[in-house]
Amino acid sequence: MTTIFHYAQKCLHDSTVEQLLSLTHEAQFYAKEGVLTFDSHDVVRPIEQVKFPEHPILLAPREMPRRKLTTPAGLNAFFHAIAHVEFIAIYLAWDIIYRFRGLPDEFYRDWLRVADEEAQHFSLLRTRLNTANIDYGSLPAHSGLWDLAQDTSHDVLVRLALVPRCMEAHGLDVTPPLIEKFKQLGDDDAVAILTRILTDEIGHVGLGSKWFKALCHAQHLESEKHYQTSLLTYYKGGALKSGFNQELRLAAGFSQSELAWLEIHSH
Repeated sequence: MTTIFHYAQKCLHDSTVEQLLSLTHEAQFYAKEGVLTFDSHDVVRPIEQVKFPEHPILLAPREMPRRKLTTPAGLNAFFHAIAHVEFIAIYLAWDIIYRFRGLPDEFYRDWLRVADEEAQHFSLLRTRLNTANIDYGSLPAHSGLWDLAQDTSHDVLVRLALVPRCMEAHGLDVTPPLIEKFKQLGDDDAVAILTRILTDEIGHVGLGSKWFKALCHAQHLESEKHYQTSLLTYYKGGALKSGFNQELRLAAGFSQSELAWLEIHSH
């Protein structure tokens, strides 16, 4: 038997894109079969040692070219950008497993499921790119997605507040309008992919809510207050954008009072 942390270290430090996908699905299979253990005795490497593929080339957000969905180049750029988000999401799920030890087995099972589903999303998007004769890495990508992981590598509660309950929750706000846009364009494939991603992401944000509240309770912290403090203290701009999808955020474990606070502090 091997440990989930063995898989996490391999995925984060020594994998190609293909190996990352394969190892993620393999770990989830073994977890379901009951032959993956959750014991940890190894030393956790600093987050700065996490390795990414040589491609795509990463650019600052302001340097990313802007394209319209109504052109083939724009569509390719859009799906490449979303593929990059899902690719980094695999790393984020593995990193929360790898970095924070001594938590209940259920915590690691939950985030392994997230890693596996993010890998499925990435593969769907990669297939879409391949139909346009491009692959992941062919275009530049946003460099800022990993910053939150580095900023929160010291505290699992801050990680949960800022990644699933802030960055990923933003996807619940922006994806439904994109689905409607692709419906108007008659792109059924895009609608199907984005709908699948949105459905799973509600669950992923929900797991962030579940574990944030549970671990706050274990540390005798008031979860809503700690959430507010975390966002105001650590998030470096852009977290509190207005336009929250109340229905989906409630389904993902946000409370009405949290949403009211977000609305007051958004821009």
